[in-house]
Amino acid sequence: MKIAVLKELADGEARVSATPETVKKFAKLGASITVEKGAGESASISDAEFEEAGATVAERSGTIKDADIILAIQGPDPKSLKGIKKGAWIAASLNPFGERDRVDAYAKLGVEALAMEFMPRITRAQSMDILSSQSNLSGYKAVVLAGAEYGRAFPMMMTAAGTISAAKAFIMGVGVAGLQAIATAKRLGAQVSATDVRSATKEQIQSLGAKPIFVENVAGIEGEGSGGYATEMSDEYKAAQAELVSSHIAKQDIVITTALIPGRPAPRLISDAQVASMKPGSVIFDLAVAQGGNVEGSRPDEVVEKHGVKIVGYSNAAGHLAADASALFARNLYNFLSAFWDEEAGRPVLDAEIGDAVRLTQGGKVVNERLTPA
Repeated sequence: MKIAVLKELADGEARVSATPETVKKFAKLGASITVEKGAGESASISDAEFEEAGATVAERSGTIKDADIILAIQGPDPKSLKGIKKGAWIAASLNPFGERDRVDAYAKLGVEALAMEFMPRITRAQSMDILSSQSNLSGYKAVVLAGAEYGRAFPMMMTAAGTISAAKAFIMGVGVAGLQAIATAKRLGAQVSATDVRSATKEQIQSLGAKPIFVENVAGIEGEGSGGYATEMSDEYKAAQAELVSSHIAKQDIVITTALIPGRPAPRLISDAQVASMKPGSVIFDLAVAQGGNVEGSRPDEVVEKHGVKIVGYSNAAGHLAADASALFARNLYNFLSAFWDEEAGRPVLDAEIGDAVRLTQGGKVVNERLTPA
């Protein structure tokens, strides 16, 4: 059983899908590991460290040759997989809805593409969930990057020259990223408030010491969809929420937006008029910018200034913490494959519940029901 670890070729992608830690663990399972030359450099892992852990380091052609499982952060370009054998697995974040042509190309190659972001949100799969591990880091980094753009201090400071008021931070969307953003902003000393369409998050917000901002007495407050994700809300709820948020957002210094709906463009949370209502010098960080953005006017990997407000959005916020993000992503992949490792077969054998959820292609066809609706 040969496991191949590819170097990421996408612009701005600094992460790597294995670490010396996971290489050693895969070796204990009986697998051989080949790492593409330079794969870990941008995540502060040298080729020598991979070799010391038991991996072979090779050029891409040698890495792919005879590989049974290919690990990556982002789905590799099918054109870069020359020599891949039929039936090989590719386990990575594959962006199935946004890169459907690439999924079709994997099917034509005869490989089995496994989309790690399709991992079901069930208890036994928590340690395999790349969305949670990477979103946790994204929420932290969003606050840190917003603070770098903000021209004032976060905490209240009492000095001989006078008192500096604490910054007011508002987190919109209280999933994994939002909860970490709340915790980070609180640690930095900001006055933090947060909102979400799911009523169950009120207690989570309060448990972190933040103030919940919620629409009351309007149908649709539950907002809980399958897998713990938010759903689209009623027009009545959207109107009430917009009114509440507009009055609140005008008083904020830092706003972090985190709302995403799987398979659909990011919902618009902040309009240009709402941006204009904020104080000059305020900062908005749009964590959903890669999926169309929660904020009108946000652009991927740019700092846009409108009405005196800076709108920041990095399409790969977790990638700005490459070493930690790689460590967590690599553990997610190891936890996934090792959980199904069959000692007799000498390889992982997936079950129906998780295998059918993450498998996009098999036998030359696209087989995932989320991509091939009846």
